[in-house]
Amino acid sequence: MKPTAGLSSTSAGEFIDVSRTLLAGDYLPKLQQCAELLTDDDLWWRPNESSNSIGNMLLHLCGNLRDWIVGGVGGATIERDRSAEFSARGSMPLDDLMTEVKSTLRDVDRALADLKEDSLLEQIEVQGFQVTRLQAVYHAIEHFGYHLGQVVYVTKLRTGKDLEIFP
Repeated sequence: MKPTAGLSSTSAGEFIDVSRTLLAGDYLPKLQQCAELLTDDDLWWRPNESSNSIGNMLLHLCGNLRDWIVGGVGGATIERDRSAEFSARGSMPLDDLMTEVKSTLRDVDRALADLKEDSLLEQIEVQGFQVTRLQAVYHAIEHFGYHLGQVVYVTKLRTGKDLEIFP
């Protein structure tokens, strides 16, 4: 894990800094490492119709981050078609999808950079759930890590390579 700059003097500030660092400095590089090994066929491969492809997971991560952090935490208006994230079948080349992931993470980082420490315990509504901003950020980071593990696993299945990305 990439350490934070250690500039925060409060627990709330450290939470925000760690969240930003995990997404941009830890999770994104791991996704990029996987993407460099994948073909478009690998990206949209699924072992069966009950499973999702890496492409579906990346679309879903973008939708989830925009919903929970850009919209929920940051207050922006978000239009999301969650079912389309899972029904897509080879609809986007890998380079375009990674561009969308990076754009989403830039928007998320801006929302987190603007997040006021004293607002972390304020209630917001996301997807019909009443949560604090802290809960929303924590959920989104955990959710991303969960799906990142799936992306790494499927990349290993498709390439037969040990990615050596987890210490």
